[in-house]
Amino acid sequence: MDHPYKSAADRAFWKRAFLTGWESTLAVGAPLIRRGERVASAGSCFAANIVPYLEAAGFEYVRRDRPPAVFADVIDDHFNYSRFSAAYGNIYTPRQASQMLKRALGRFKPIEDRWIVTADRIVDPFRPGLKYPAACEREFDWLTAHHLTEILAAVRTADVFVFTLGLTEAWVSSADGAVFPACPGTVAGRFDPDHHVFKNFSAAEIMQDLTELIDLLREVRPGLRVVLTVSPVPLVATATGEHVLVANIYSKSVLRVAAGEVSRSRPDVSYFPAYEIVTGPQAPYDFFEADRREPSRLAIDAVMRAFLSRCEGAPDQVQAGAVQLTPATADAWNDDAARQLSKLVSEAQCEEAAAGL
Repeated sequence: MDHPYKSAADRAFWKRAFLTGWESTLAVGAPLIRRGERVASAGSCFAANIVPYLEAAGFEYVRRDRPPAVFADVIDDHFNYSRFSAAYGNIYTPRQASQMLKRALGRFKPIEDRWIVTADRIVDPFRPGLKYPAACEREFDWLTAHHLTEILAAVRTADVFVFTLGLTEAWVSSADGAVFPACPGTVAGRFDPDHHVFKNFSAAEIMQDLTELIDLLREVRPGLRVVLTVSPVPLVATATGEHVLVANIYSKSVLRVAAGEVSRSRPDVSYFPAYEIVTGPQAPYDFFEADRREPSRLAIDAVMRAFLSRCEGAPDQVQAGAVQLTPATADAWNDDAARQLSKLVSEAQCEEAAAGL
């Protein structure tokens, strides 16, 4: 008898898909980036790993809000602020991302918008790990306004926006629901149980927030294409009271479901399976470091080999253990700021890890 499975490709069957050996490029479907397109990105720490690979393959990665030359040592800031498209650092949830865009558009102003540590040290609650906090409130206001302007400029410059979902757990303001990138009192600030509330987003909430984020991005940049992915990096800690393993599986499952549903329901939104490549049963043991939390360079290479295999015009840049530069891209990489920012990406630490949790 005839049936749909008879004509299905080998990749549709578990046994056949792995019969002749596994290669990460086989897991990717739709094209991700077209020739000449500019790419911006945001998300968790793992999201920063795409930057050197994209640049090495000849794609233009959007960078705004760069530190002035006098602060050249800011590249040693391990919170990723200078490694994303507009110095916003790690963004773990889509609600945090959509609130950031609403702030830039003048539609949301957090009540708890600054932490005054001392008279000459004003910390941004939404970028708590910045190496050089403002020295006075006037400077803080200027820096914040400039930063929000640069976020919009980055989105307007991009043709493709890659967003990596990292967590469902967050700490929010009880006053207005503002989402902090880290629990107050860890990286900076002071924890107040009356003002800081734990939130574990549901699949429905993540889907709603992702949809809102995409709508906001396209309001700023009509026609912007979006690539969604899920970070394979496990939670460093959980505030749910559950074992961190159980909490992590819940979190990643919710993110994966939400990314899948939104990518199927919205036009020009693609899903890229970074999570599956690194954590699936086919993945070798050495895809994680000894702590079983940090993806190894081999894993990142496999992920980006798969990613670039679906990027139009990308040469075969990713070899085992190294990013290969061609003469065409070498000159661009001689720009010290871009080269140094990208070189340290794989060593970046998250706010949550830096908090000593």
